[in-house]
Amino acid sequence: MDRPALLAALRARIARLDRSGGAPAGDGVPLCAAIDRALPGGGLARAAVHEVLAADPGAAAGFCALVLARSRGPEGGAVLWIAPEPDAWPPGLFRFGLSPADLVLVQAPRRQDALWAMEECLRCPGVAGALLAVDGLDLTAARRLQLAAEAGGALGLLLRPEAEAEGGATAALTRWRVGALAGTGSAHDLGDPRWRLDLLRCRGGRPQGWDVTWRSAAERLDHDAAERPDLDEAAGTEAIGTEAMPQRARRRAR
Repeated sequence: MDRPALLAALRARIARLDRSGGAPAGDGVPLCAAIDRALPGGGLARAAVHEVLAADPGAAAGFCALVLARSRGPEGGAVLWIAPEPDAWPPGLFRFGLSPADLVLVQAPRRQDALWAMEECLRCPGVAGALLAVDGLDLTAARRLQLAAEAGGALGLLLRPEAEAEGGATAALTRWRVGALAGTGSAHDLGDPRWRLDLLRCRGGRPQGWDVTWRSAAERLDHDAAERPDLDEAAGTEAIGTEAMPQRARRRAR
């Protein structure tokens, strides 16, 4: 047995486990400056699982695509999207920085298969990020996924319906609600997507909310206005972000 290699692997695993309790500054996946300042690791922590509650499915898919794309970092790594049916639309996700060349779509109609696939992905050192679209997730299964992320070092996303998950217990490091705001364009050109991001729970942080705009041309997430720490409901909003939905889902949204 190669003793130095074994010791190096063990040290790396211990470092990943340490990061799960609070990533050091600068080690997180960056979103935008206003949001990163509110997160303990200066961004979304790696080697951890985060929940995303979809107040608007298209907006939530776009936000998840942005996070997965940035989880690759300079080191690269595979990105997986696991769902009961192929609801992700790669050309739409590409608008949010996630290249189809870096994305692996996994169709897993049975929940136990989807959970197994997500757990194995999170444990694999070659995976940078993985998403599981799931409903009815129990706390035990969520804890297993968190442990898998800590062991493998990947960033995991649980994309869940808002009504099903909000207010319940979670093993994830953070819980977000993603809604849609009116776009920056005209009636015939929606312009850049705008979202309402509510950080509902954060280990080592506090709940806050932000209105943001995704600048597609610059691949940059901008904070729109002064931070609103309260979790007010966004009023007068118009759905946007459906670019990340498949064609049949966009027809249903109309």
